[in-house]
Amino acid sequence: MESFKYLGSMLTNDGICTCEFKSRIAMVKAAFNKKRVLFTSTLDLKLRKKLLKRYIWNIALYGAEIWTLRAVDQKHLEIFEMWCWRRMEISWTDHVKNEEVLLRAKEQRNILHEICKRKANWIGQILPRNCLLQRAIEGNVKGGMELTGRRGRRRRKLLDDLKERR
Repeated sequence: MESFKYLGSMLTNDGICTCEFKSRIAMVKAAFNKKRVLFTSTLDLKLRKKLLKRYIWNIALYGAEIWTLRAVDQKHLEIFEMWCWRRMEISWTDHVKNEEVLLRAKEQRNILHEICKRKANWIGQILPRNCLLQRAIEGNVKGGMELTGRRGRRRRKLLDDLKERR
């Protein structure tokens, strides 16, 4: 079996989460388009930002604690974040740079920071326990894969994102 859905998250046999957050982004865009009236300029900007962060981002970042993000995945998430800010502030016919969109929304890019914060909170709850999940996260499980001479860079692990952000 290549992949399956468990508790709303797509799990694959290779551990890459690209299909998971792409499906999340598709769900969010559908939810955003259903509730487009809430994000029009008739409401106050602060209220629209709160709605976006509470309603839309919680759908998008469900299960983000276990994602291992590659550089390509991070770029996709930043593109999604800018898509949200553009839909709130800018007409589709306007040609506006990303920096201008963020200035109009009075925001900064922070979706990756939010993911890192969620990971740190989740791992802070898991690591003090002495359980199999802790050993799996730290990579201390007995046994392992035989070295098959795989070429290339080492695959990213769950804790690599947190070490990188410090």
